[in-house]
Amino acid sequence: MPATTHYIPVETLRAFIRDVLTALGVPPADADLCADVLITSDLHGVESHGIGRLKYYYDRIKAGQHQVVTHAEVVRESPTTAVIDGHHGMGMVIASRAMQMAIDKARTYGSGAVAVRNSTHFGIAGYYARMAVEQGMIGVTVTNARPSMSPTFGVQPMMGTNPIAFGAPTDEDIPFLFDGATPITQRGKIEVLARAEKPVPSGWVVDSHNQVLTDPQAVLAALTKGEAALLPLGGEGESLSGHKGYGLGTMVEILSASLQSGAFLLNLSGVGADGEPQPFRVGHFFMALDIESFVPLADFKHTTGQILRDLRNSRKAPGQVRIYTAGEKAWEREQVILRDGVPVNPNLQKELKFLQQALGLEAYQFPF
Repeated sequence: MPATTHYIPVETLRAFIRDVLTALGVPPADADLCADVLITSDLHGVESHGIGRLKYYYDRIKAGQHQVVTHAEVVRESPTTAVIDGHHGMGMVIASRAMQMAIDKARTYGSGAVAVRNSTHFGIAGYYARMAVEQGMIGVTVTNARPSMSPTFGVQPMMGTNPIAFGAPTDEDIPFLFDGATPITQRGKIEVLARAEKPVPSGWVVDSHNQVLTDPQAVLAALTKGEAALLPLGGEGESLSGHKGYGLGTMVEILSASLQSGAFLLNLSGVGADGEPQPFRVGHFFMALDIESFVPLADFKHTTGQILRDLRNSRKAPGQVRIYTAGEKAWEREQVILRDGVPVNPNLQKELKFLQQALGLEAYQFPF
């Protein structure tokens, strides 16, 4: 019987993620938070950062690149700012504490900004921007990452996928929530394509000779060796404004490293000079703005909602039936996933079975 994709209930996978992490030594409360970040990614249809990343954390914890017990230390602070050293703990835990600190400062002083060094992968950036939105604020989150994107006119992977997330409340049920990487795509999507055994679209990745690569397994191997690179938003060169994606990625790198005397570019590879695994030393930056310090929250929500409605109601291209604003597709996807479950394809099933067996989690009766 051929292998097939199975749809697993959200709460089953949430519990499985939590149990995998606690079995690895992550404290239960921290494991709950990490599970929420990962399953939120799946709920929003971002398969690259959800349950499909669980083996990633397993491997890095086993390699000593992530510390399971998180000690986030405030090393510098003012009324409106702070710098945190994450000491290579769980990125989701560090990021949540940092964004909440920014929110608390904004509530008192109107704005708050927190920079983080020596962290690890924290999941989807939008999760933390949404934290501010849920407390009536604007939230901004950026992070650097291990090298994968080349600069314009270059072929060497120098900076990470360096996402930018921006969230704002509206007078609608769905907030405005933009969360996007600064290359055309991100490494996680290549991993998703590899599991699905689908090719990489032409124009996403080039090798060290500036030739297009489309085999996802070959791309992942070449990225690891520094022999392939993701192209910036806009694509190759300047004719389609690839330099703008490059510039945005550099902006993220500065916010994620320079403000906290953190690691940057090739120093984020996770590999030491001896070729052995080492902590990734990832940096983040979080900002919260208290809307009431500018205008009444209700006025802001109405104006923002009207901006989004005007955009959605603008003239559509021939053959198109709908214009979206950021956050809508994720909200609609969430309703489907809650109803049908998270899709787990055959290659991802193998990873979950490996984790289940390696950690003795036999109580889970997966249908594969």
